[in-house]
Amino acid sequence: MIGSHPQQETPRRRTAQQRSTTDATGLGAPCWASLSTRDLASSQKFYGAVLGWTFRGTDLGDEFSVALYDGVPTAGLGEPSEALHIANDWTPYFAVPDADVAAARIRERMGTVAVGPIDFPIGRAAVAADRDGARFGVWQGRLVADWQAWREHRPWWLDLTTAKPFEAALFYGEILDWASDRPGCCEVGYEHDDVVLRDDGRVAALITAGAENSEILPGYGPRWNVHFPVRDVAAALETAVRHGGRVIERRISAREDGATLRDPGGAVFCVASATGPPPAQGDDEWP
Repeated sequence: MIGSHPQQETPRRRTAQQRSTTDATGLGAPCWASLSTRDLASSQKFYGAVLGWTFRGTDLGDEFSVALYDGVPTAGLGEPSEALHIANDWTPYFAVPDADVAAARIRERMGTVAVGPIDFPIGRAAVAADRDGARFGVWQGRLVADWQAWREHRPWWLDLTTAKPFEAALFYGEILDWASDRPGCCEVGYEHDDVVLRDDGRVAALITAGAENSEILPGYGPRWNVHFPVRDVAAALETAVRHGGRVIERRISAREDGATLRDPGGAVFCVASATGPPPAQGDDEWP
């Protein structure tokens, strides 16, 4: 994926645990998150301090790395070519069986394909934006090792806040085969005007309702936010500020303990209590 992939350092014969999006369950599910940065070393120092990540290299060169938490591949960081015109920010990727088909579906539904699809040693990817400008990617190819366990203990979750969550769900559902008759597809539920995406019964993303004609996040348009769990939200915020980050929004309620931040390079991300995202209607707790 653009911004490195957990398996790019080993483009060899696929093992039983190294599933491909052509034969894996969890199609349409979030499968990776990548940070595009202009200074990889500084980004590694920042996220290592705030989120406790370690890093390893990839076959793409010194400009790319994979972040690990407790040894588990969690996200990719990279300095992509300026010719790709990718903004300094986080991009979530969704698993698809065919990136070219997904790109065509995006265009047919008035979305924008900004980059790709382009080939990588172990797959094919594209970066796009939905009709409201929220950026996301699609990935066809090798998934993280032990994909099933990774899905069961997903190291982050997503949310998209939009004035029209039902329309957004239809847009993404038609592109990613959510709630379809395709084996292994994601399930979608509508609860209190919000959309809940479940992968194998576990919540992977929310599409939530925001006010019409208002900024969802001050200074930013509609976007997919990546939420990384931390053991102590307050301590993570203090560390982020100390390392040059900025707290954009702090959220404390009976349902949520989290915050939205901007890293020193301008990329926006979220942290949340390690107990998980706010529960959806009917859920006693999040896995």
